[in-house]
Amino acid sequence: MIEEILSSNNPYQLNKFEKQHFLSEQLRELTQYHYDQCIPYQRILDKTDTSKHFKTLEEMPYLPVQLFKMLDLFSLPASEHFKTLKSSGTTGQQVSKIYIDRATSVLQTKALNVIVRNFLGKSRLPMIIIDYNFLENRLQFSARAAGTIGFSQFGHHHFYALDNELHMKEEEFDKFLEQYEGQPLFLFGFTFIVWEHFLQYFYKKQKKLDLSGSVLIHGGGWKKLQDQAVSDQVFKRMLKEQFNLTSVYNYYGMVEQVGSIYMQCEHGHLHTPDFADILIRDPDTLDVLSNGQKGLIQVLSILPRSYPGHSLLTEDIGAILGEDDCACGRKGKYFMVEGRLPKAELRGCSDTLSI
Repeated sequence: MIEEILSSNNPYQLNKFEKQHFLSEQLRELTQYHYDQCIPYQRILDKTDTSKHFKTLEEMPYLPVQLFKMLDLFSLPASEHFKTLKSSGTTGQQVSKIYIDRATSVLQTKALNVIVRNFLGKSRLPMIIIDYNFLENRLQFSARAAGTIGFSQFGHHHFYALDNELHMKEEEFDKFLEQYEGQPLFLFGFTFIVWEHFLQYFYKKQKKLDLSGSVLIHGGGWKKLQDQAVSDQVFKRMLKEQFNLTSVYNYYGMVEQVGSIYMQCEHGHLHTPDFADILIRDPDTLDVLSNGQKGLIQVLSILPRSYPGHSLLTEDIGAILGEDDCACGRKGKYFMVEGRLPKAELRGCSDTLSI
């Protein structure tokens, strides 16, 4: 069924009961597989006396996402390591290391493709990447690089709008716009970089552009904008005023579960695809909370086959807003993310500019 979902045009089709049954079955098999193949994971489950034979998603064992900074967790021989992903971090910070084999990489690529195509459509567009070109080592790279590579498949004639010092290449940028004048463009970047090095650049120059009909996808880095009191609404309003950009989609995701991103719909809600889900847990008791209650986000995904990252407790605070009834028509849970648990180490894809 996973292949059927990943080859469809709509990864938001399963209702609550269909999805619960499908994911429970798949995640039970994955839990047993990782238990058998990853000794540290096996020891953790044995030591915490956590059952591998859970009946519901709420009963499923999970790992704190911080463990990937402390342990090498993988469920395959070292000879099958295809590439290693690293989370972003400032100098001296521990970073997560995620070991990917070819099979998991293929699943992640297919998953990202079916999700993003649901928002962008099938046509590839001329693409502006609001970053500099740092893609040198394709076998070991950061979350920021992985995200850029992943989203690059949806565009053509990729133009990197910033130089190595994160300064706008305005002259080249203007030539790119002139070359594709009248055509919709696909813009991609990490939220803080889009705000600080693209939007603010043109705002301070009092230079407005008409990018109407184009699409911007951005994600990560909200912590810095929240510190500046910049909300999602303010971000979108300024993009509309400065560039006449109205198709702006945020996404929530992390290097520990690459591929299972949660895209923001036209109504401002983040959505869970058919192959992934979330739960909200009380930060103190870790009990599962009801819809509307804020707590720690637990992310579930059937994509991680090479490492036990299929059920992770994050440090992010959010709330489930509803299920199967969003006005956009997509089925599944939809939710919001409020921010990071106080005093939690920065861990987002681009909360720092370090790669």
